[in-house]
Amino acid sequence: MVHRTDLLTHLLQTICIYVLLLVTMCLFTVGLLKAQEPPYFVTYSDALEEPGNMEIAYKGVYAAPQHANSFNSATLEIEYGVKAWWTTEVYLAGQSTQSDSTDFTGYRWENRFRPLLRDHFINPVIYVEYENINDADRSFLEVVGHDSAADLYTTNAEARHKVKRELELKLILSSNVHGWNISENIIAEKNLSNQPWEFGYALGVSRPLRLTATSEKCVFCRENFSAGLELYGGLGDRYSFGLRDTAHYIAPSLLFNIPKGPALSFSPGFGLNDNSVNVFWRFKISCEIEQIFSRFKREAR
Repeated sequence: MVHRTDLLTHLLQTICIYVLLLVTMCLFTVGLLKAQEPPYFVTYSDALEEPGNMEIAYKGVYAAPQHANSFNSATLEIEYGVKAWWTTEVYLAGQSTQSDSTDFTGYRWENRFRPLLRDHFINPVIYVEYENINDADRSFLEVVGHDSAADLYTTNAEARHKVKRELELKLILSSNVHGWNISENIIAEKNLSNQPWEFGYALGVSRPLRLTATSEKCVFCRENFSAGLELYGGLGDRYSFGLRDTAHYIAPSLLFNIPKGPALSFSPGFGLNDNSVNVFWRFKISCEIEQIFSRFKREAR
């Protein structure tokens, strides 16, 4: 059993490295913008990237599951606004498990399409993603089917040889009312081998701590912070749809938009039943770069 102090030290060291890497990159990048998305880690809202803008993010997950080794998962996200109605994103994922190994676990290619450009009471978004990941993946970008804490008992040596090629679909429904964002995600995932469809859900609600900006310049103003709450989990598969033998989590979150700097997010997630990991610690560092390819063209002249 790993001592709790060692786990905390390992977590703090990892967070410091991630923060330094992306903050350094953001400080040397001009044309930074504030993040537009709510402070969710699993739930998607109707927010898409502005055409020509790029967001680069580093998302980490730390957990010390019962009966399994603690791990750090790292996901690099590169998101680009192709059109006002189309955002595309690439994920590169890896993880390091204590007393085991460090592995690259695969990639994902995500596309989000907004069929209605004008705002409505409910704004739908269609999500399509191709995944090429192995069973050692610990990113927990969603929970579907009968995913459970028991999946973490397998060693990386065994899990890395089981590669999954999957298609993931989501119907994203999002509403913005008086500063509040309320988002619902319905998830369907299909392994492209002969496996049944798996289902899941994610719900999120969030709000900036203040809607209007103050006249004074400050870093820790309330308008630079947003708070949210997520609920997500699996809904079984085609042959056993429902809540039986599924995992579920609730997770408060906080987003801090540093003026002229990166955005920092943090979220502890708590398992709601025996199939769930007891606690997740999630953090994210992101920066949005305005009109990145146009900037390169101007510099080339």
